[in-house]
Amino acid sequence: MTWNALNNNCRPEIPEHGMIGTSPAMQAVLEQMRLVAPTCSTVLIQGETGTGKELVAQAIHDLSPRRDAPLVKVNCAAIPAGLIESELFGHERGAFTGALMRRMGRFELANRGTVFLDEIGEIAPDLQVKLLRLIQEQQFERLGSAHTTRVDVRLVAATNRNLAEMVAAREFRADLFYRLSVFPLSLPPLRKRQSDIPELVWHFIAKYSTSMNKTIDQIPEETMEAILAYDWPGNVRQLQNFVEHGVIVSQGPVFRPNLSQLQRQTASPVINIKTLEEATRDHVLRTLEQTRWVVGGRHGAAARLGIARTTLVSKMRRLGIEFAREQTLAKDVHRQRAVGATA
Repeated sequence: MTWNALNNNCRPEIPEHGMIGTSPAMQAVLEQMRLVAPTCSTVLIQGETGTGKELVAQAIHDLSPRRDAPLVKVNCAAIPAGLIESELFGHERGAFTGALMRRMGRFELANRGTVFLDEIGEIAPDLQVKLLRLIQEQQFERLGSAHTTRVDVRLVAATNRNLAEMVAAREFRADLFYRLSVFPLSLPPLRKRQSDIPELVWHFIAKYSTSMNKTIDQIPEETMEAILAYDWPGNVRQLQNFVEHGVIVSQGPVFRPNLSQLQRQTASPVINIKTLEEATRDHVLRTLEQTRWVVGGRHGAAARLGIARTTLVSKMRRLGIEFAREQTLAKDVHRQRAVGATA
């Protein structure tokens, strides 16, 4: 048995705004998106890497009254920390070395439109204050200027990090988090919307077959079963890349991807995550033992690890190291008593 492009269980056409999915999880997202798009409210899109956060931001802008104005996209993780303030708010000539002329920032360029800040969890705390003021008052100062600039922008932000946990660890401002969370929108991972996978596969097959001048209209049953059985830790983006590779290697009308790619990748994400957490815990423990459990100060564990004391304390709580400290100190006391008793 093969799946073909006329199969009633899938729809290869591209839906409105490029949002593909008829599963209950995806339909709930689309309904929330339609509710908030006509407003001027700030939206926080949360979801794993590859779930389509940028596509949702584009759809919200396209459905809003600002659709004829610019949508300016900024990947906060891709801009060096020393340059992001200038990128967002602009700068005056001579504001810093290399600033040879005045430059408008992304918020000015998006006036009357929308700014999409992707990976907003990467913004440094000192810049978060300026961003909060912009959201609340719609005004800011360019770098090196005392003149206040007013804008009319809507902010849509996205992150694959848990901002609530970052707030608890004092890595993200609570007031900014609450201001961003006026309308939180969570995107489901692909493993939670499995019924959408066949439709997505056909969509990407159609896309890449056209660009590569191929005709592919059949998928073997065992191929679709393997695709459906996989967890897709990289979500839709990973599926898209897999299908593109499959179209390249397929000869004739039948889609024949390299299924061994899925077998190689199945266990690695969970193993890597566990190993990273264990390695972090071991490293922190060794450092604490070397400093005799002194956390702060010039010679404390936080200084050796190159992080703030509060950040280290938060990591210790999250990794369950406080209990390990009590055990270690108890062993030391017991050892000292034993030595005293034999002396």
